[in-house]
Amino acid sequence: MKLATYKDGSRDGQLVVVSRDLSMAHYATGIANKLQQVLDDWNFMSPQLQDLYETLNNGKARHAFPFEPARCMAPLPRAYQWADGSAFINHVELVRKARHAEVPASCYIDPLMHQGGSDAFIGPCDDVVVASEAFGIDFEAEVAVITADVPMGATPAQALEGIRLALLANDVSLRNLIPDELAKGFGLVQSKPATAFSPVAVTLDEVGDAWDKGRLHLTLQSTWNGRKVGMCEAGPEMTFHFGQLIAHLCKTRNVRAGSIVGSGTVSNKDWSHGYSCIAEKRAIETIEDGQPKTGFMKFGDTLRIEAKGKDGQSVFGAIDQKVVAAD
Repeated sequence: MKLATYKDGSRDGQLVVVSRDLSMAHYATGIANKLQQVLDDWNFMSPQLQDLYETLNNGKARHAFPFEPARCMAPLPRAYQWADGSAFINHVELVRKARHAEVPASCYIDPLMHQGGSDAFIGPCDDVVVASEAFGIDFEAEVAVITADVPMGATPAQALEGIRLALLANDVSLRNLIPDELAKGFGLVQSKPATAFSPVAVTLDEVGDAWDKGRLHLTLQSTWNGRKVGMCEAGPEMTFHFGQLIAHLCKTRNVRAGSIVGSGTVSNKDWSHGYSCIAEKRAIETIEDGQPKTGFMKFGDTLRIEAKGKDGQSVFGAIDQKVVAAD
């Protein structure tokens, strides 16, 4: 099934069930008002939502209405945690090679991960608001999952069983703020503004055999100012699958239902696939020509991130945003 959250003036919005083709929707009122309620009581509520989903797909839902992505918040507008990995080692290698730095050996056996802000995500069509272009505004096209409860010490195989929903993310980065934060030897805060997510989150059965061993084998399309810059394969080159990422997160603590785990920038060794973030394009230019040529995003720039199934239809809907200056 496919789930979204409509804006209703509250912080957590209103849960809606969305048809497979993303054309119609139906409020989940009577079953659950918020997605977090469903995640907290999945075994009881998800079958009811599945019944509504099937009714909607069969054209028999009495109070259905046209689905409007512009009305969407993030599927989970605020989460108990947002942990973003860096599961594509090619991305790590490129960025480090461009600055003549070695990739630590541990990165090949243990994933990189940072804790992002999860108290206020932005919707798929909301503006990316930034105070200054000088911050180095960049997008990051990613795949993410939303979990159930996963106990401390879970194995990667056990962690995979805790995945409830999949979705896409634009994990915005302010590249020119990152070096100073990293130099302090701690985490990223100011360089990571609010993350945006796709209009809908989907259960894994919706992607069929594209979901394989903890990886989503779909092409992630990134379009910047109307020009397609990335057609990156999200599955084959994902060094650490989602079970491994979740197991890394819960090594020393319990992970609770409603946690979101990201893949990090989707990246391919074959540069003809393009890029899922500008930093990677700049790294490639630096490696080839000694210096980057591509600038970061400017106010007024637009971005679209989407993944389509084998039938050519959008699976999660599109993240479709504009970069604007803060007041």
